[in-house]
Amino acid sequence: MRYVMVQIPNTPSSASPAPRSVPTSADVARLAGVSRATVSYVLNNTSAVRISEATRRRVREAAEELGYVPHAAARSLRAGHSRMVLMPAPTVPVGPLYSQFINDLQWALGRLDYTVVQFGTVGLRGDEAARAWAELRPVAVLAPGAELGPQGVAVLKRAGARAVVTLGPDGVEGAHALLMDHDSVGHCAGTHLYARGRRRIGVVVPEEPGLEVFSRPRLDGVRQALRDTDATVTELPLAHEERAAAELAARWRQSGLDAVFAYNDEYAMLLMRALQDEGVRVPEDAAVIGADDLMLGRLLRPRLSTVRIDLPSGRDLAELVDRAVRDPGAEPETHKVLGASVVHRDST
Repeated sequence: MRYVMVQIPNTPSSASPAPRSVPTSADVARLAGVSRATVSYVLNNTSAVRISEATRRRVREAAEELGYVPHAAARSLRAGHSRMVLMPAPTVPVGPLYSQFINDLQWALGRLDYTVVQFGTVGLRGDEAARAWAELRPVAVLAPGAELGPQGVAVLKRAGARAVVTLGPDGVEGAHALLMDHDSVGHCAGTHLYARGRRRIGVVVPEEPGLEVFSRPRLDGVRQALRDTDATVTELPLAHEERAAAELAARWRQSGLDAVFAYNDEYAMLLMRALQDEGVRVPEDAAVIGADDLMLGRLLRPRLSTVRIDLPSGRDLAELVDRAVRDPGAEPETHKVLGASVVHRDST
């Protein structure tokens, strides 16, 4: 690595320019010809006060001309709490379905005047992660249940979080819970394959760390669906790599399996392509079903059968957060979500 030292002459021309003054709400009020309170009502989307559309437009135009944006910290001091909703950044690969859900949720929270912040806590888990989140003083936290325990919920509430909502297969004491029943996804897939006459069924279990919180319940769901039948269930560890899929496909005929639930559509498409490259016919020799109902699966040949998953709407979850923020002393709510249903196509 090469370093270059540059000596800057000590002359007036090299002096840093004086910093520009930061525009304030008083500046916006003067330019728009309104009070500072009106500026606050308009820019904070306050609906409790009636303000004409012409006045709102004038305030917004003045703010845009001056480059003014509300000060989040100052607003938090006035309100007694922040409007920040913290979501830990995903630590495991998330598919398009979950990404769309998060986008809808962020949009819905924004409509309710919350600011959504995704916070990366690489290497931090449990209570240690909760303490890191608490430092930002969020008004609400939405976190996977596997990453948060009762002690972490208590830490967040002591730091001012009015709402803590967990998503996962199990609830956490003191938090609102959205219970995501991944067993039902596997149960749907297993029941479908059995009804199609398949009796030697493989279930893909991704090797990527962190996905076991989803894959294990799905595997259990298949086993529950086929309990007390003449079918067998074989666990198939698989990394999301072409080479790994090719190696599994090369062993397929020796395995004796006649069907596979491939965890989700992405793994299903990967494995189906590898099976076809190996000369294994789909669905004649091996039925393949995924989950998530991705559009790409409909474009494959054969078209991919899948388990459609119904996540809660972003609006519903945003309203739950808002209710909890407004009434932090209310009993935690528990909602069971994640409906599942089979979409039968050509691959099974």
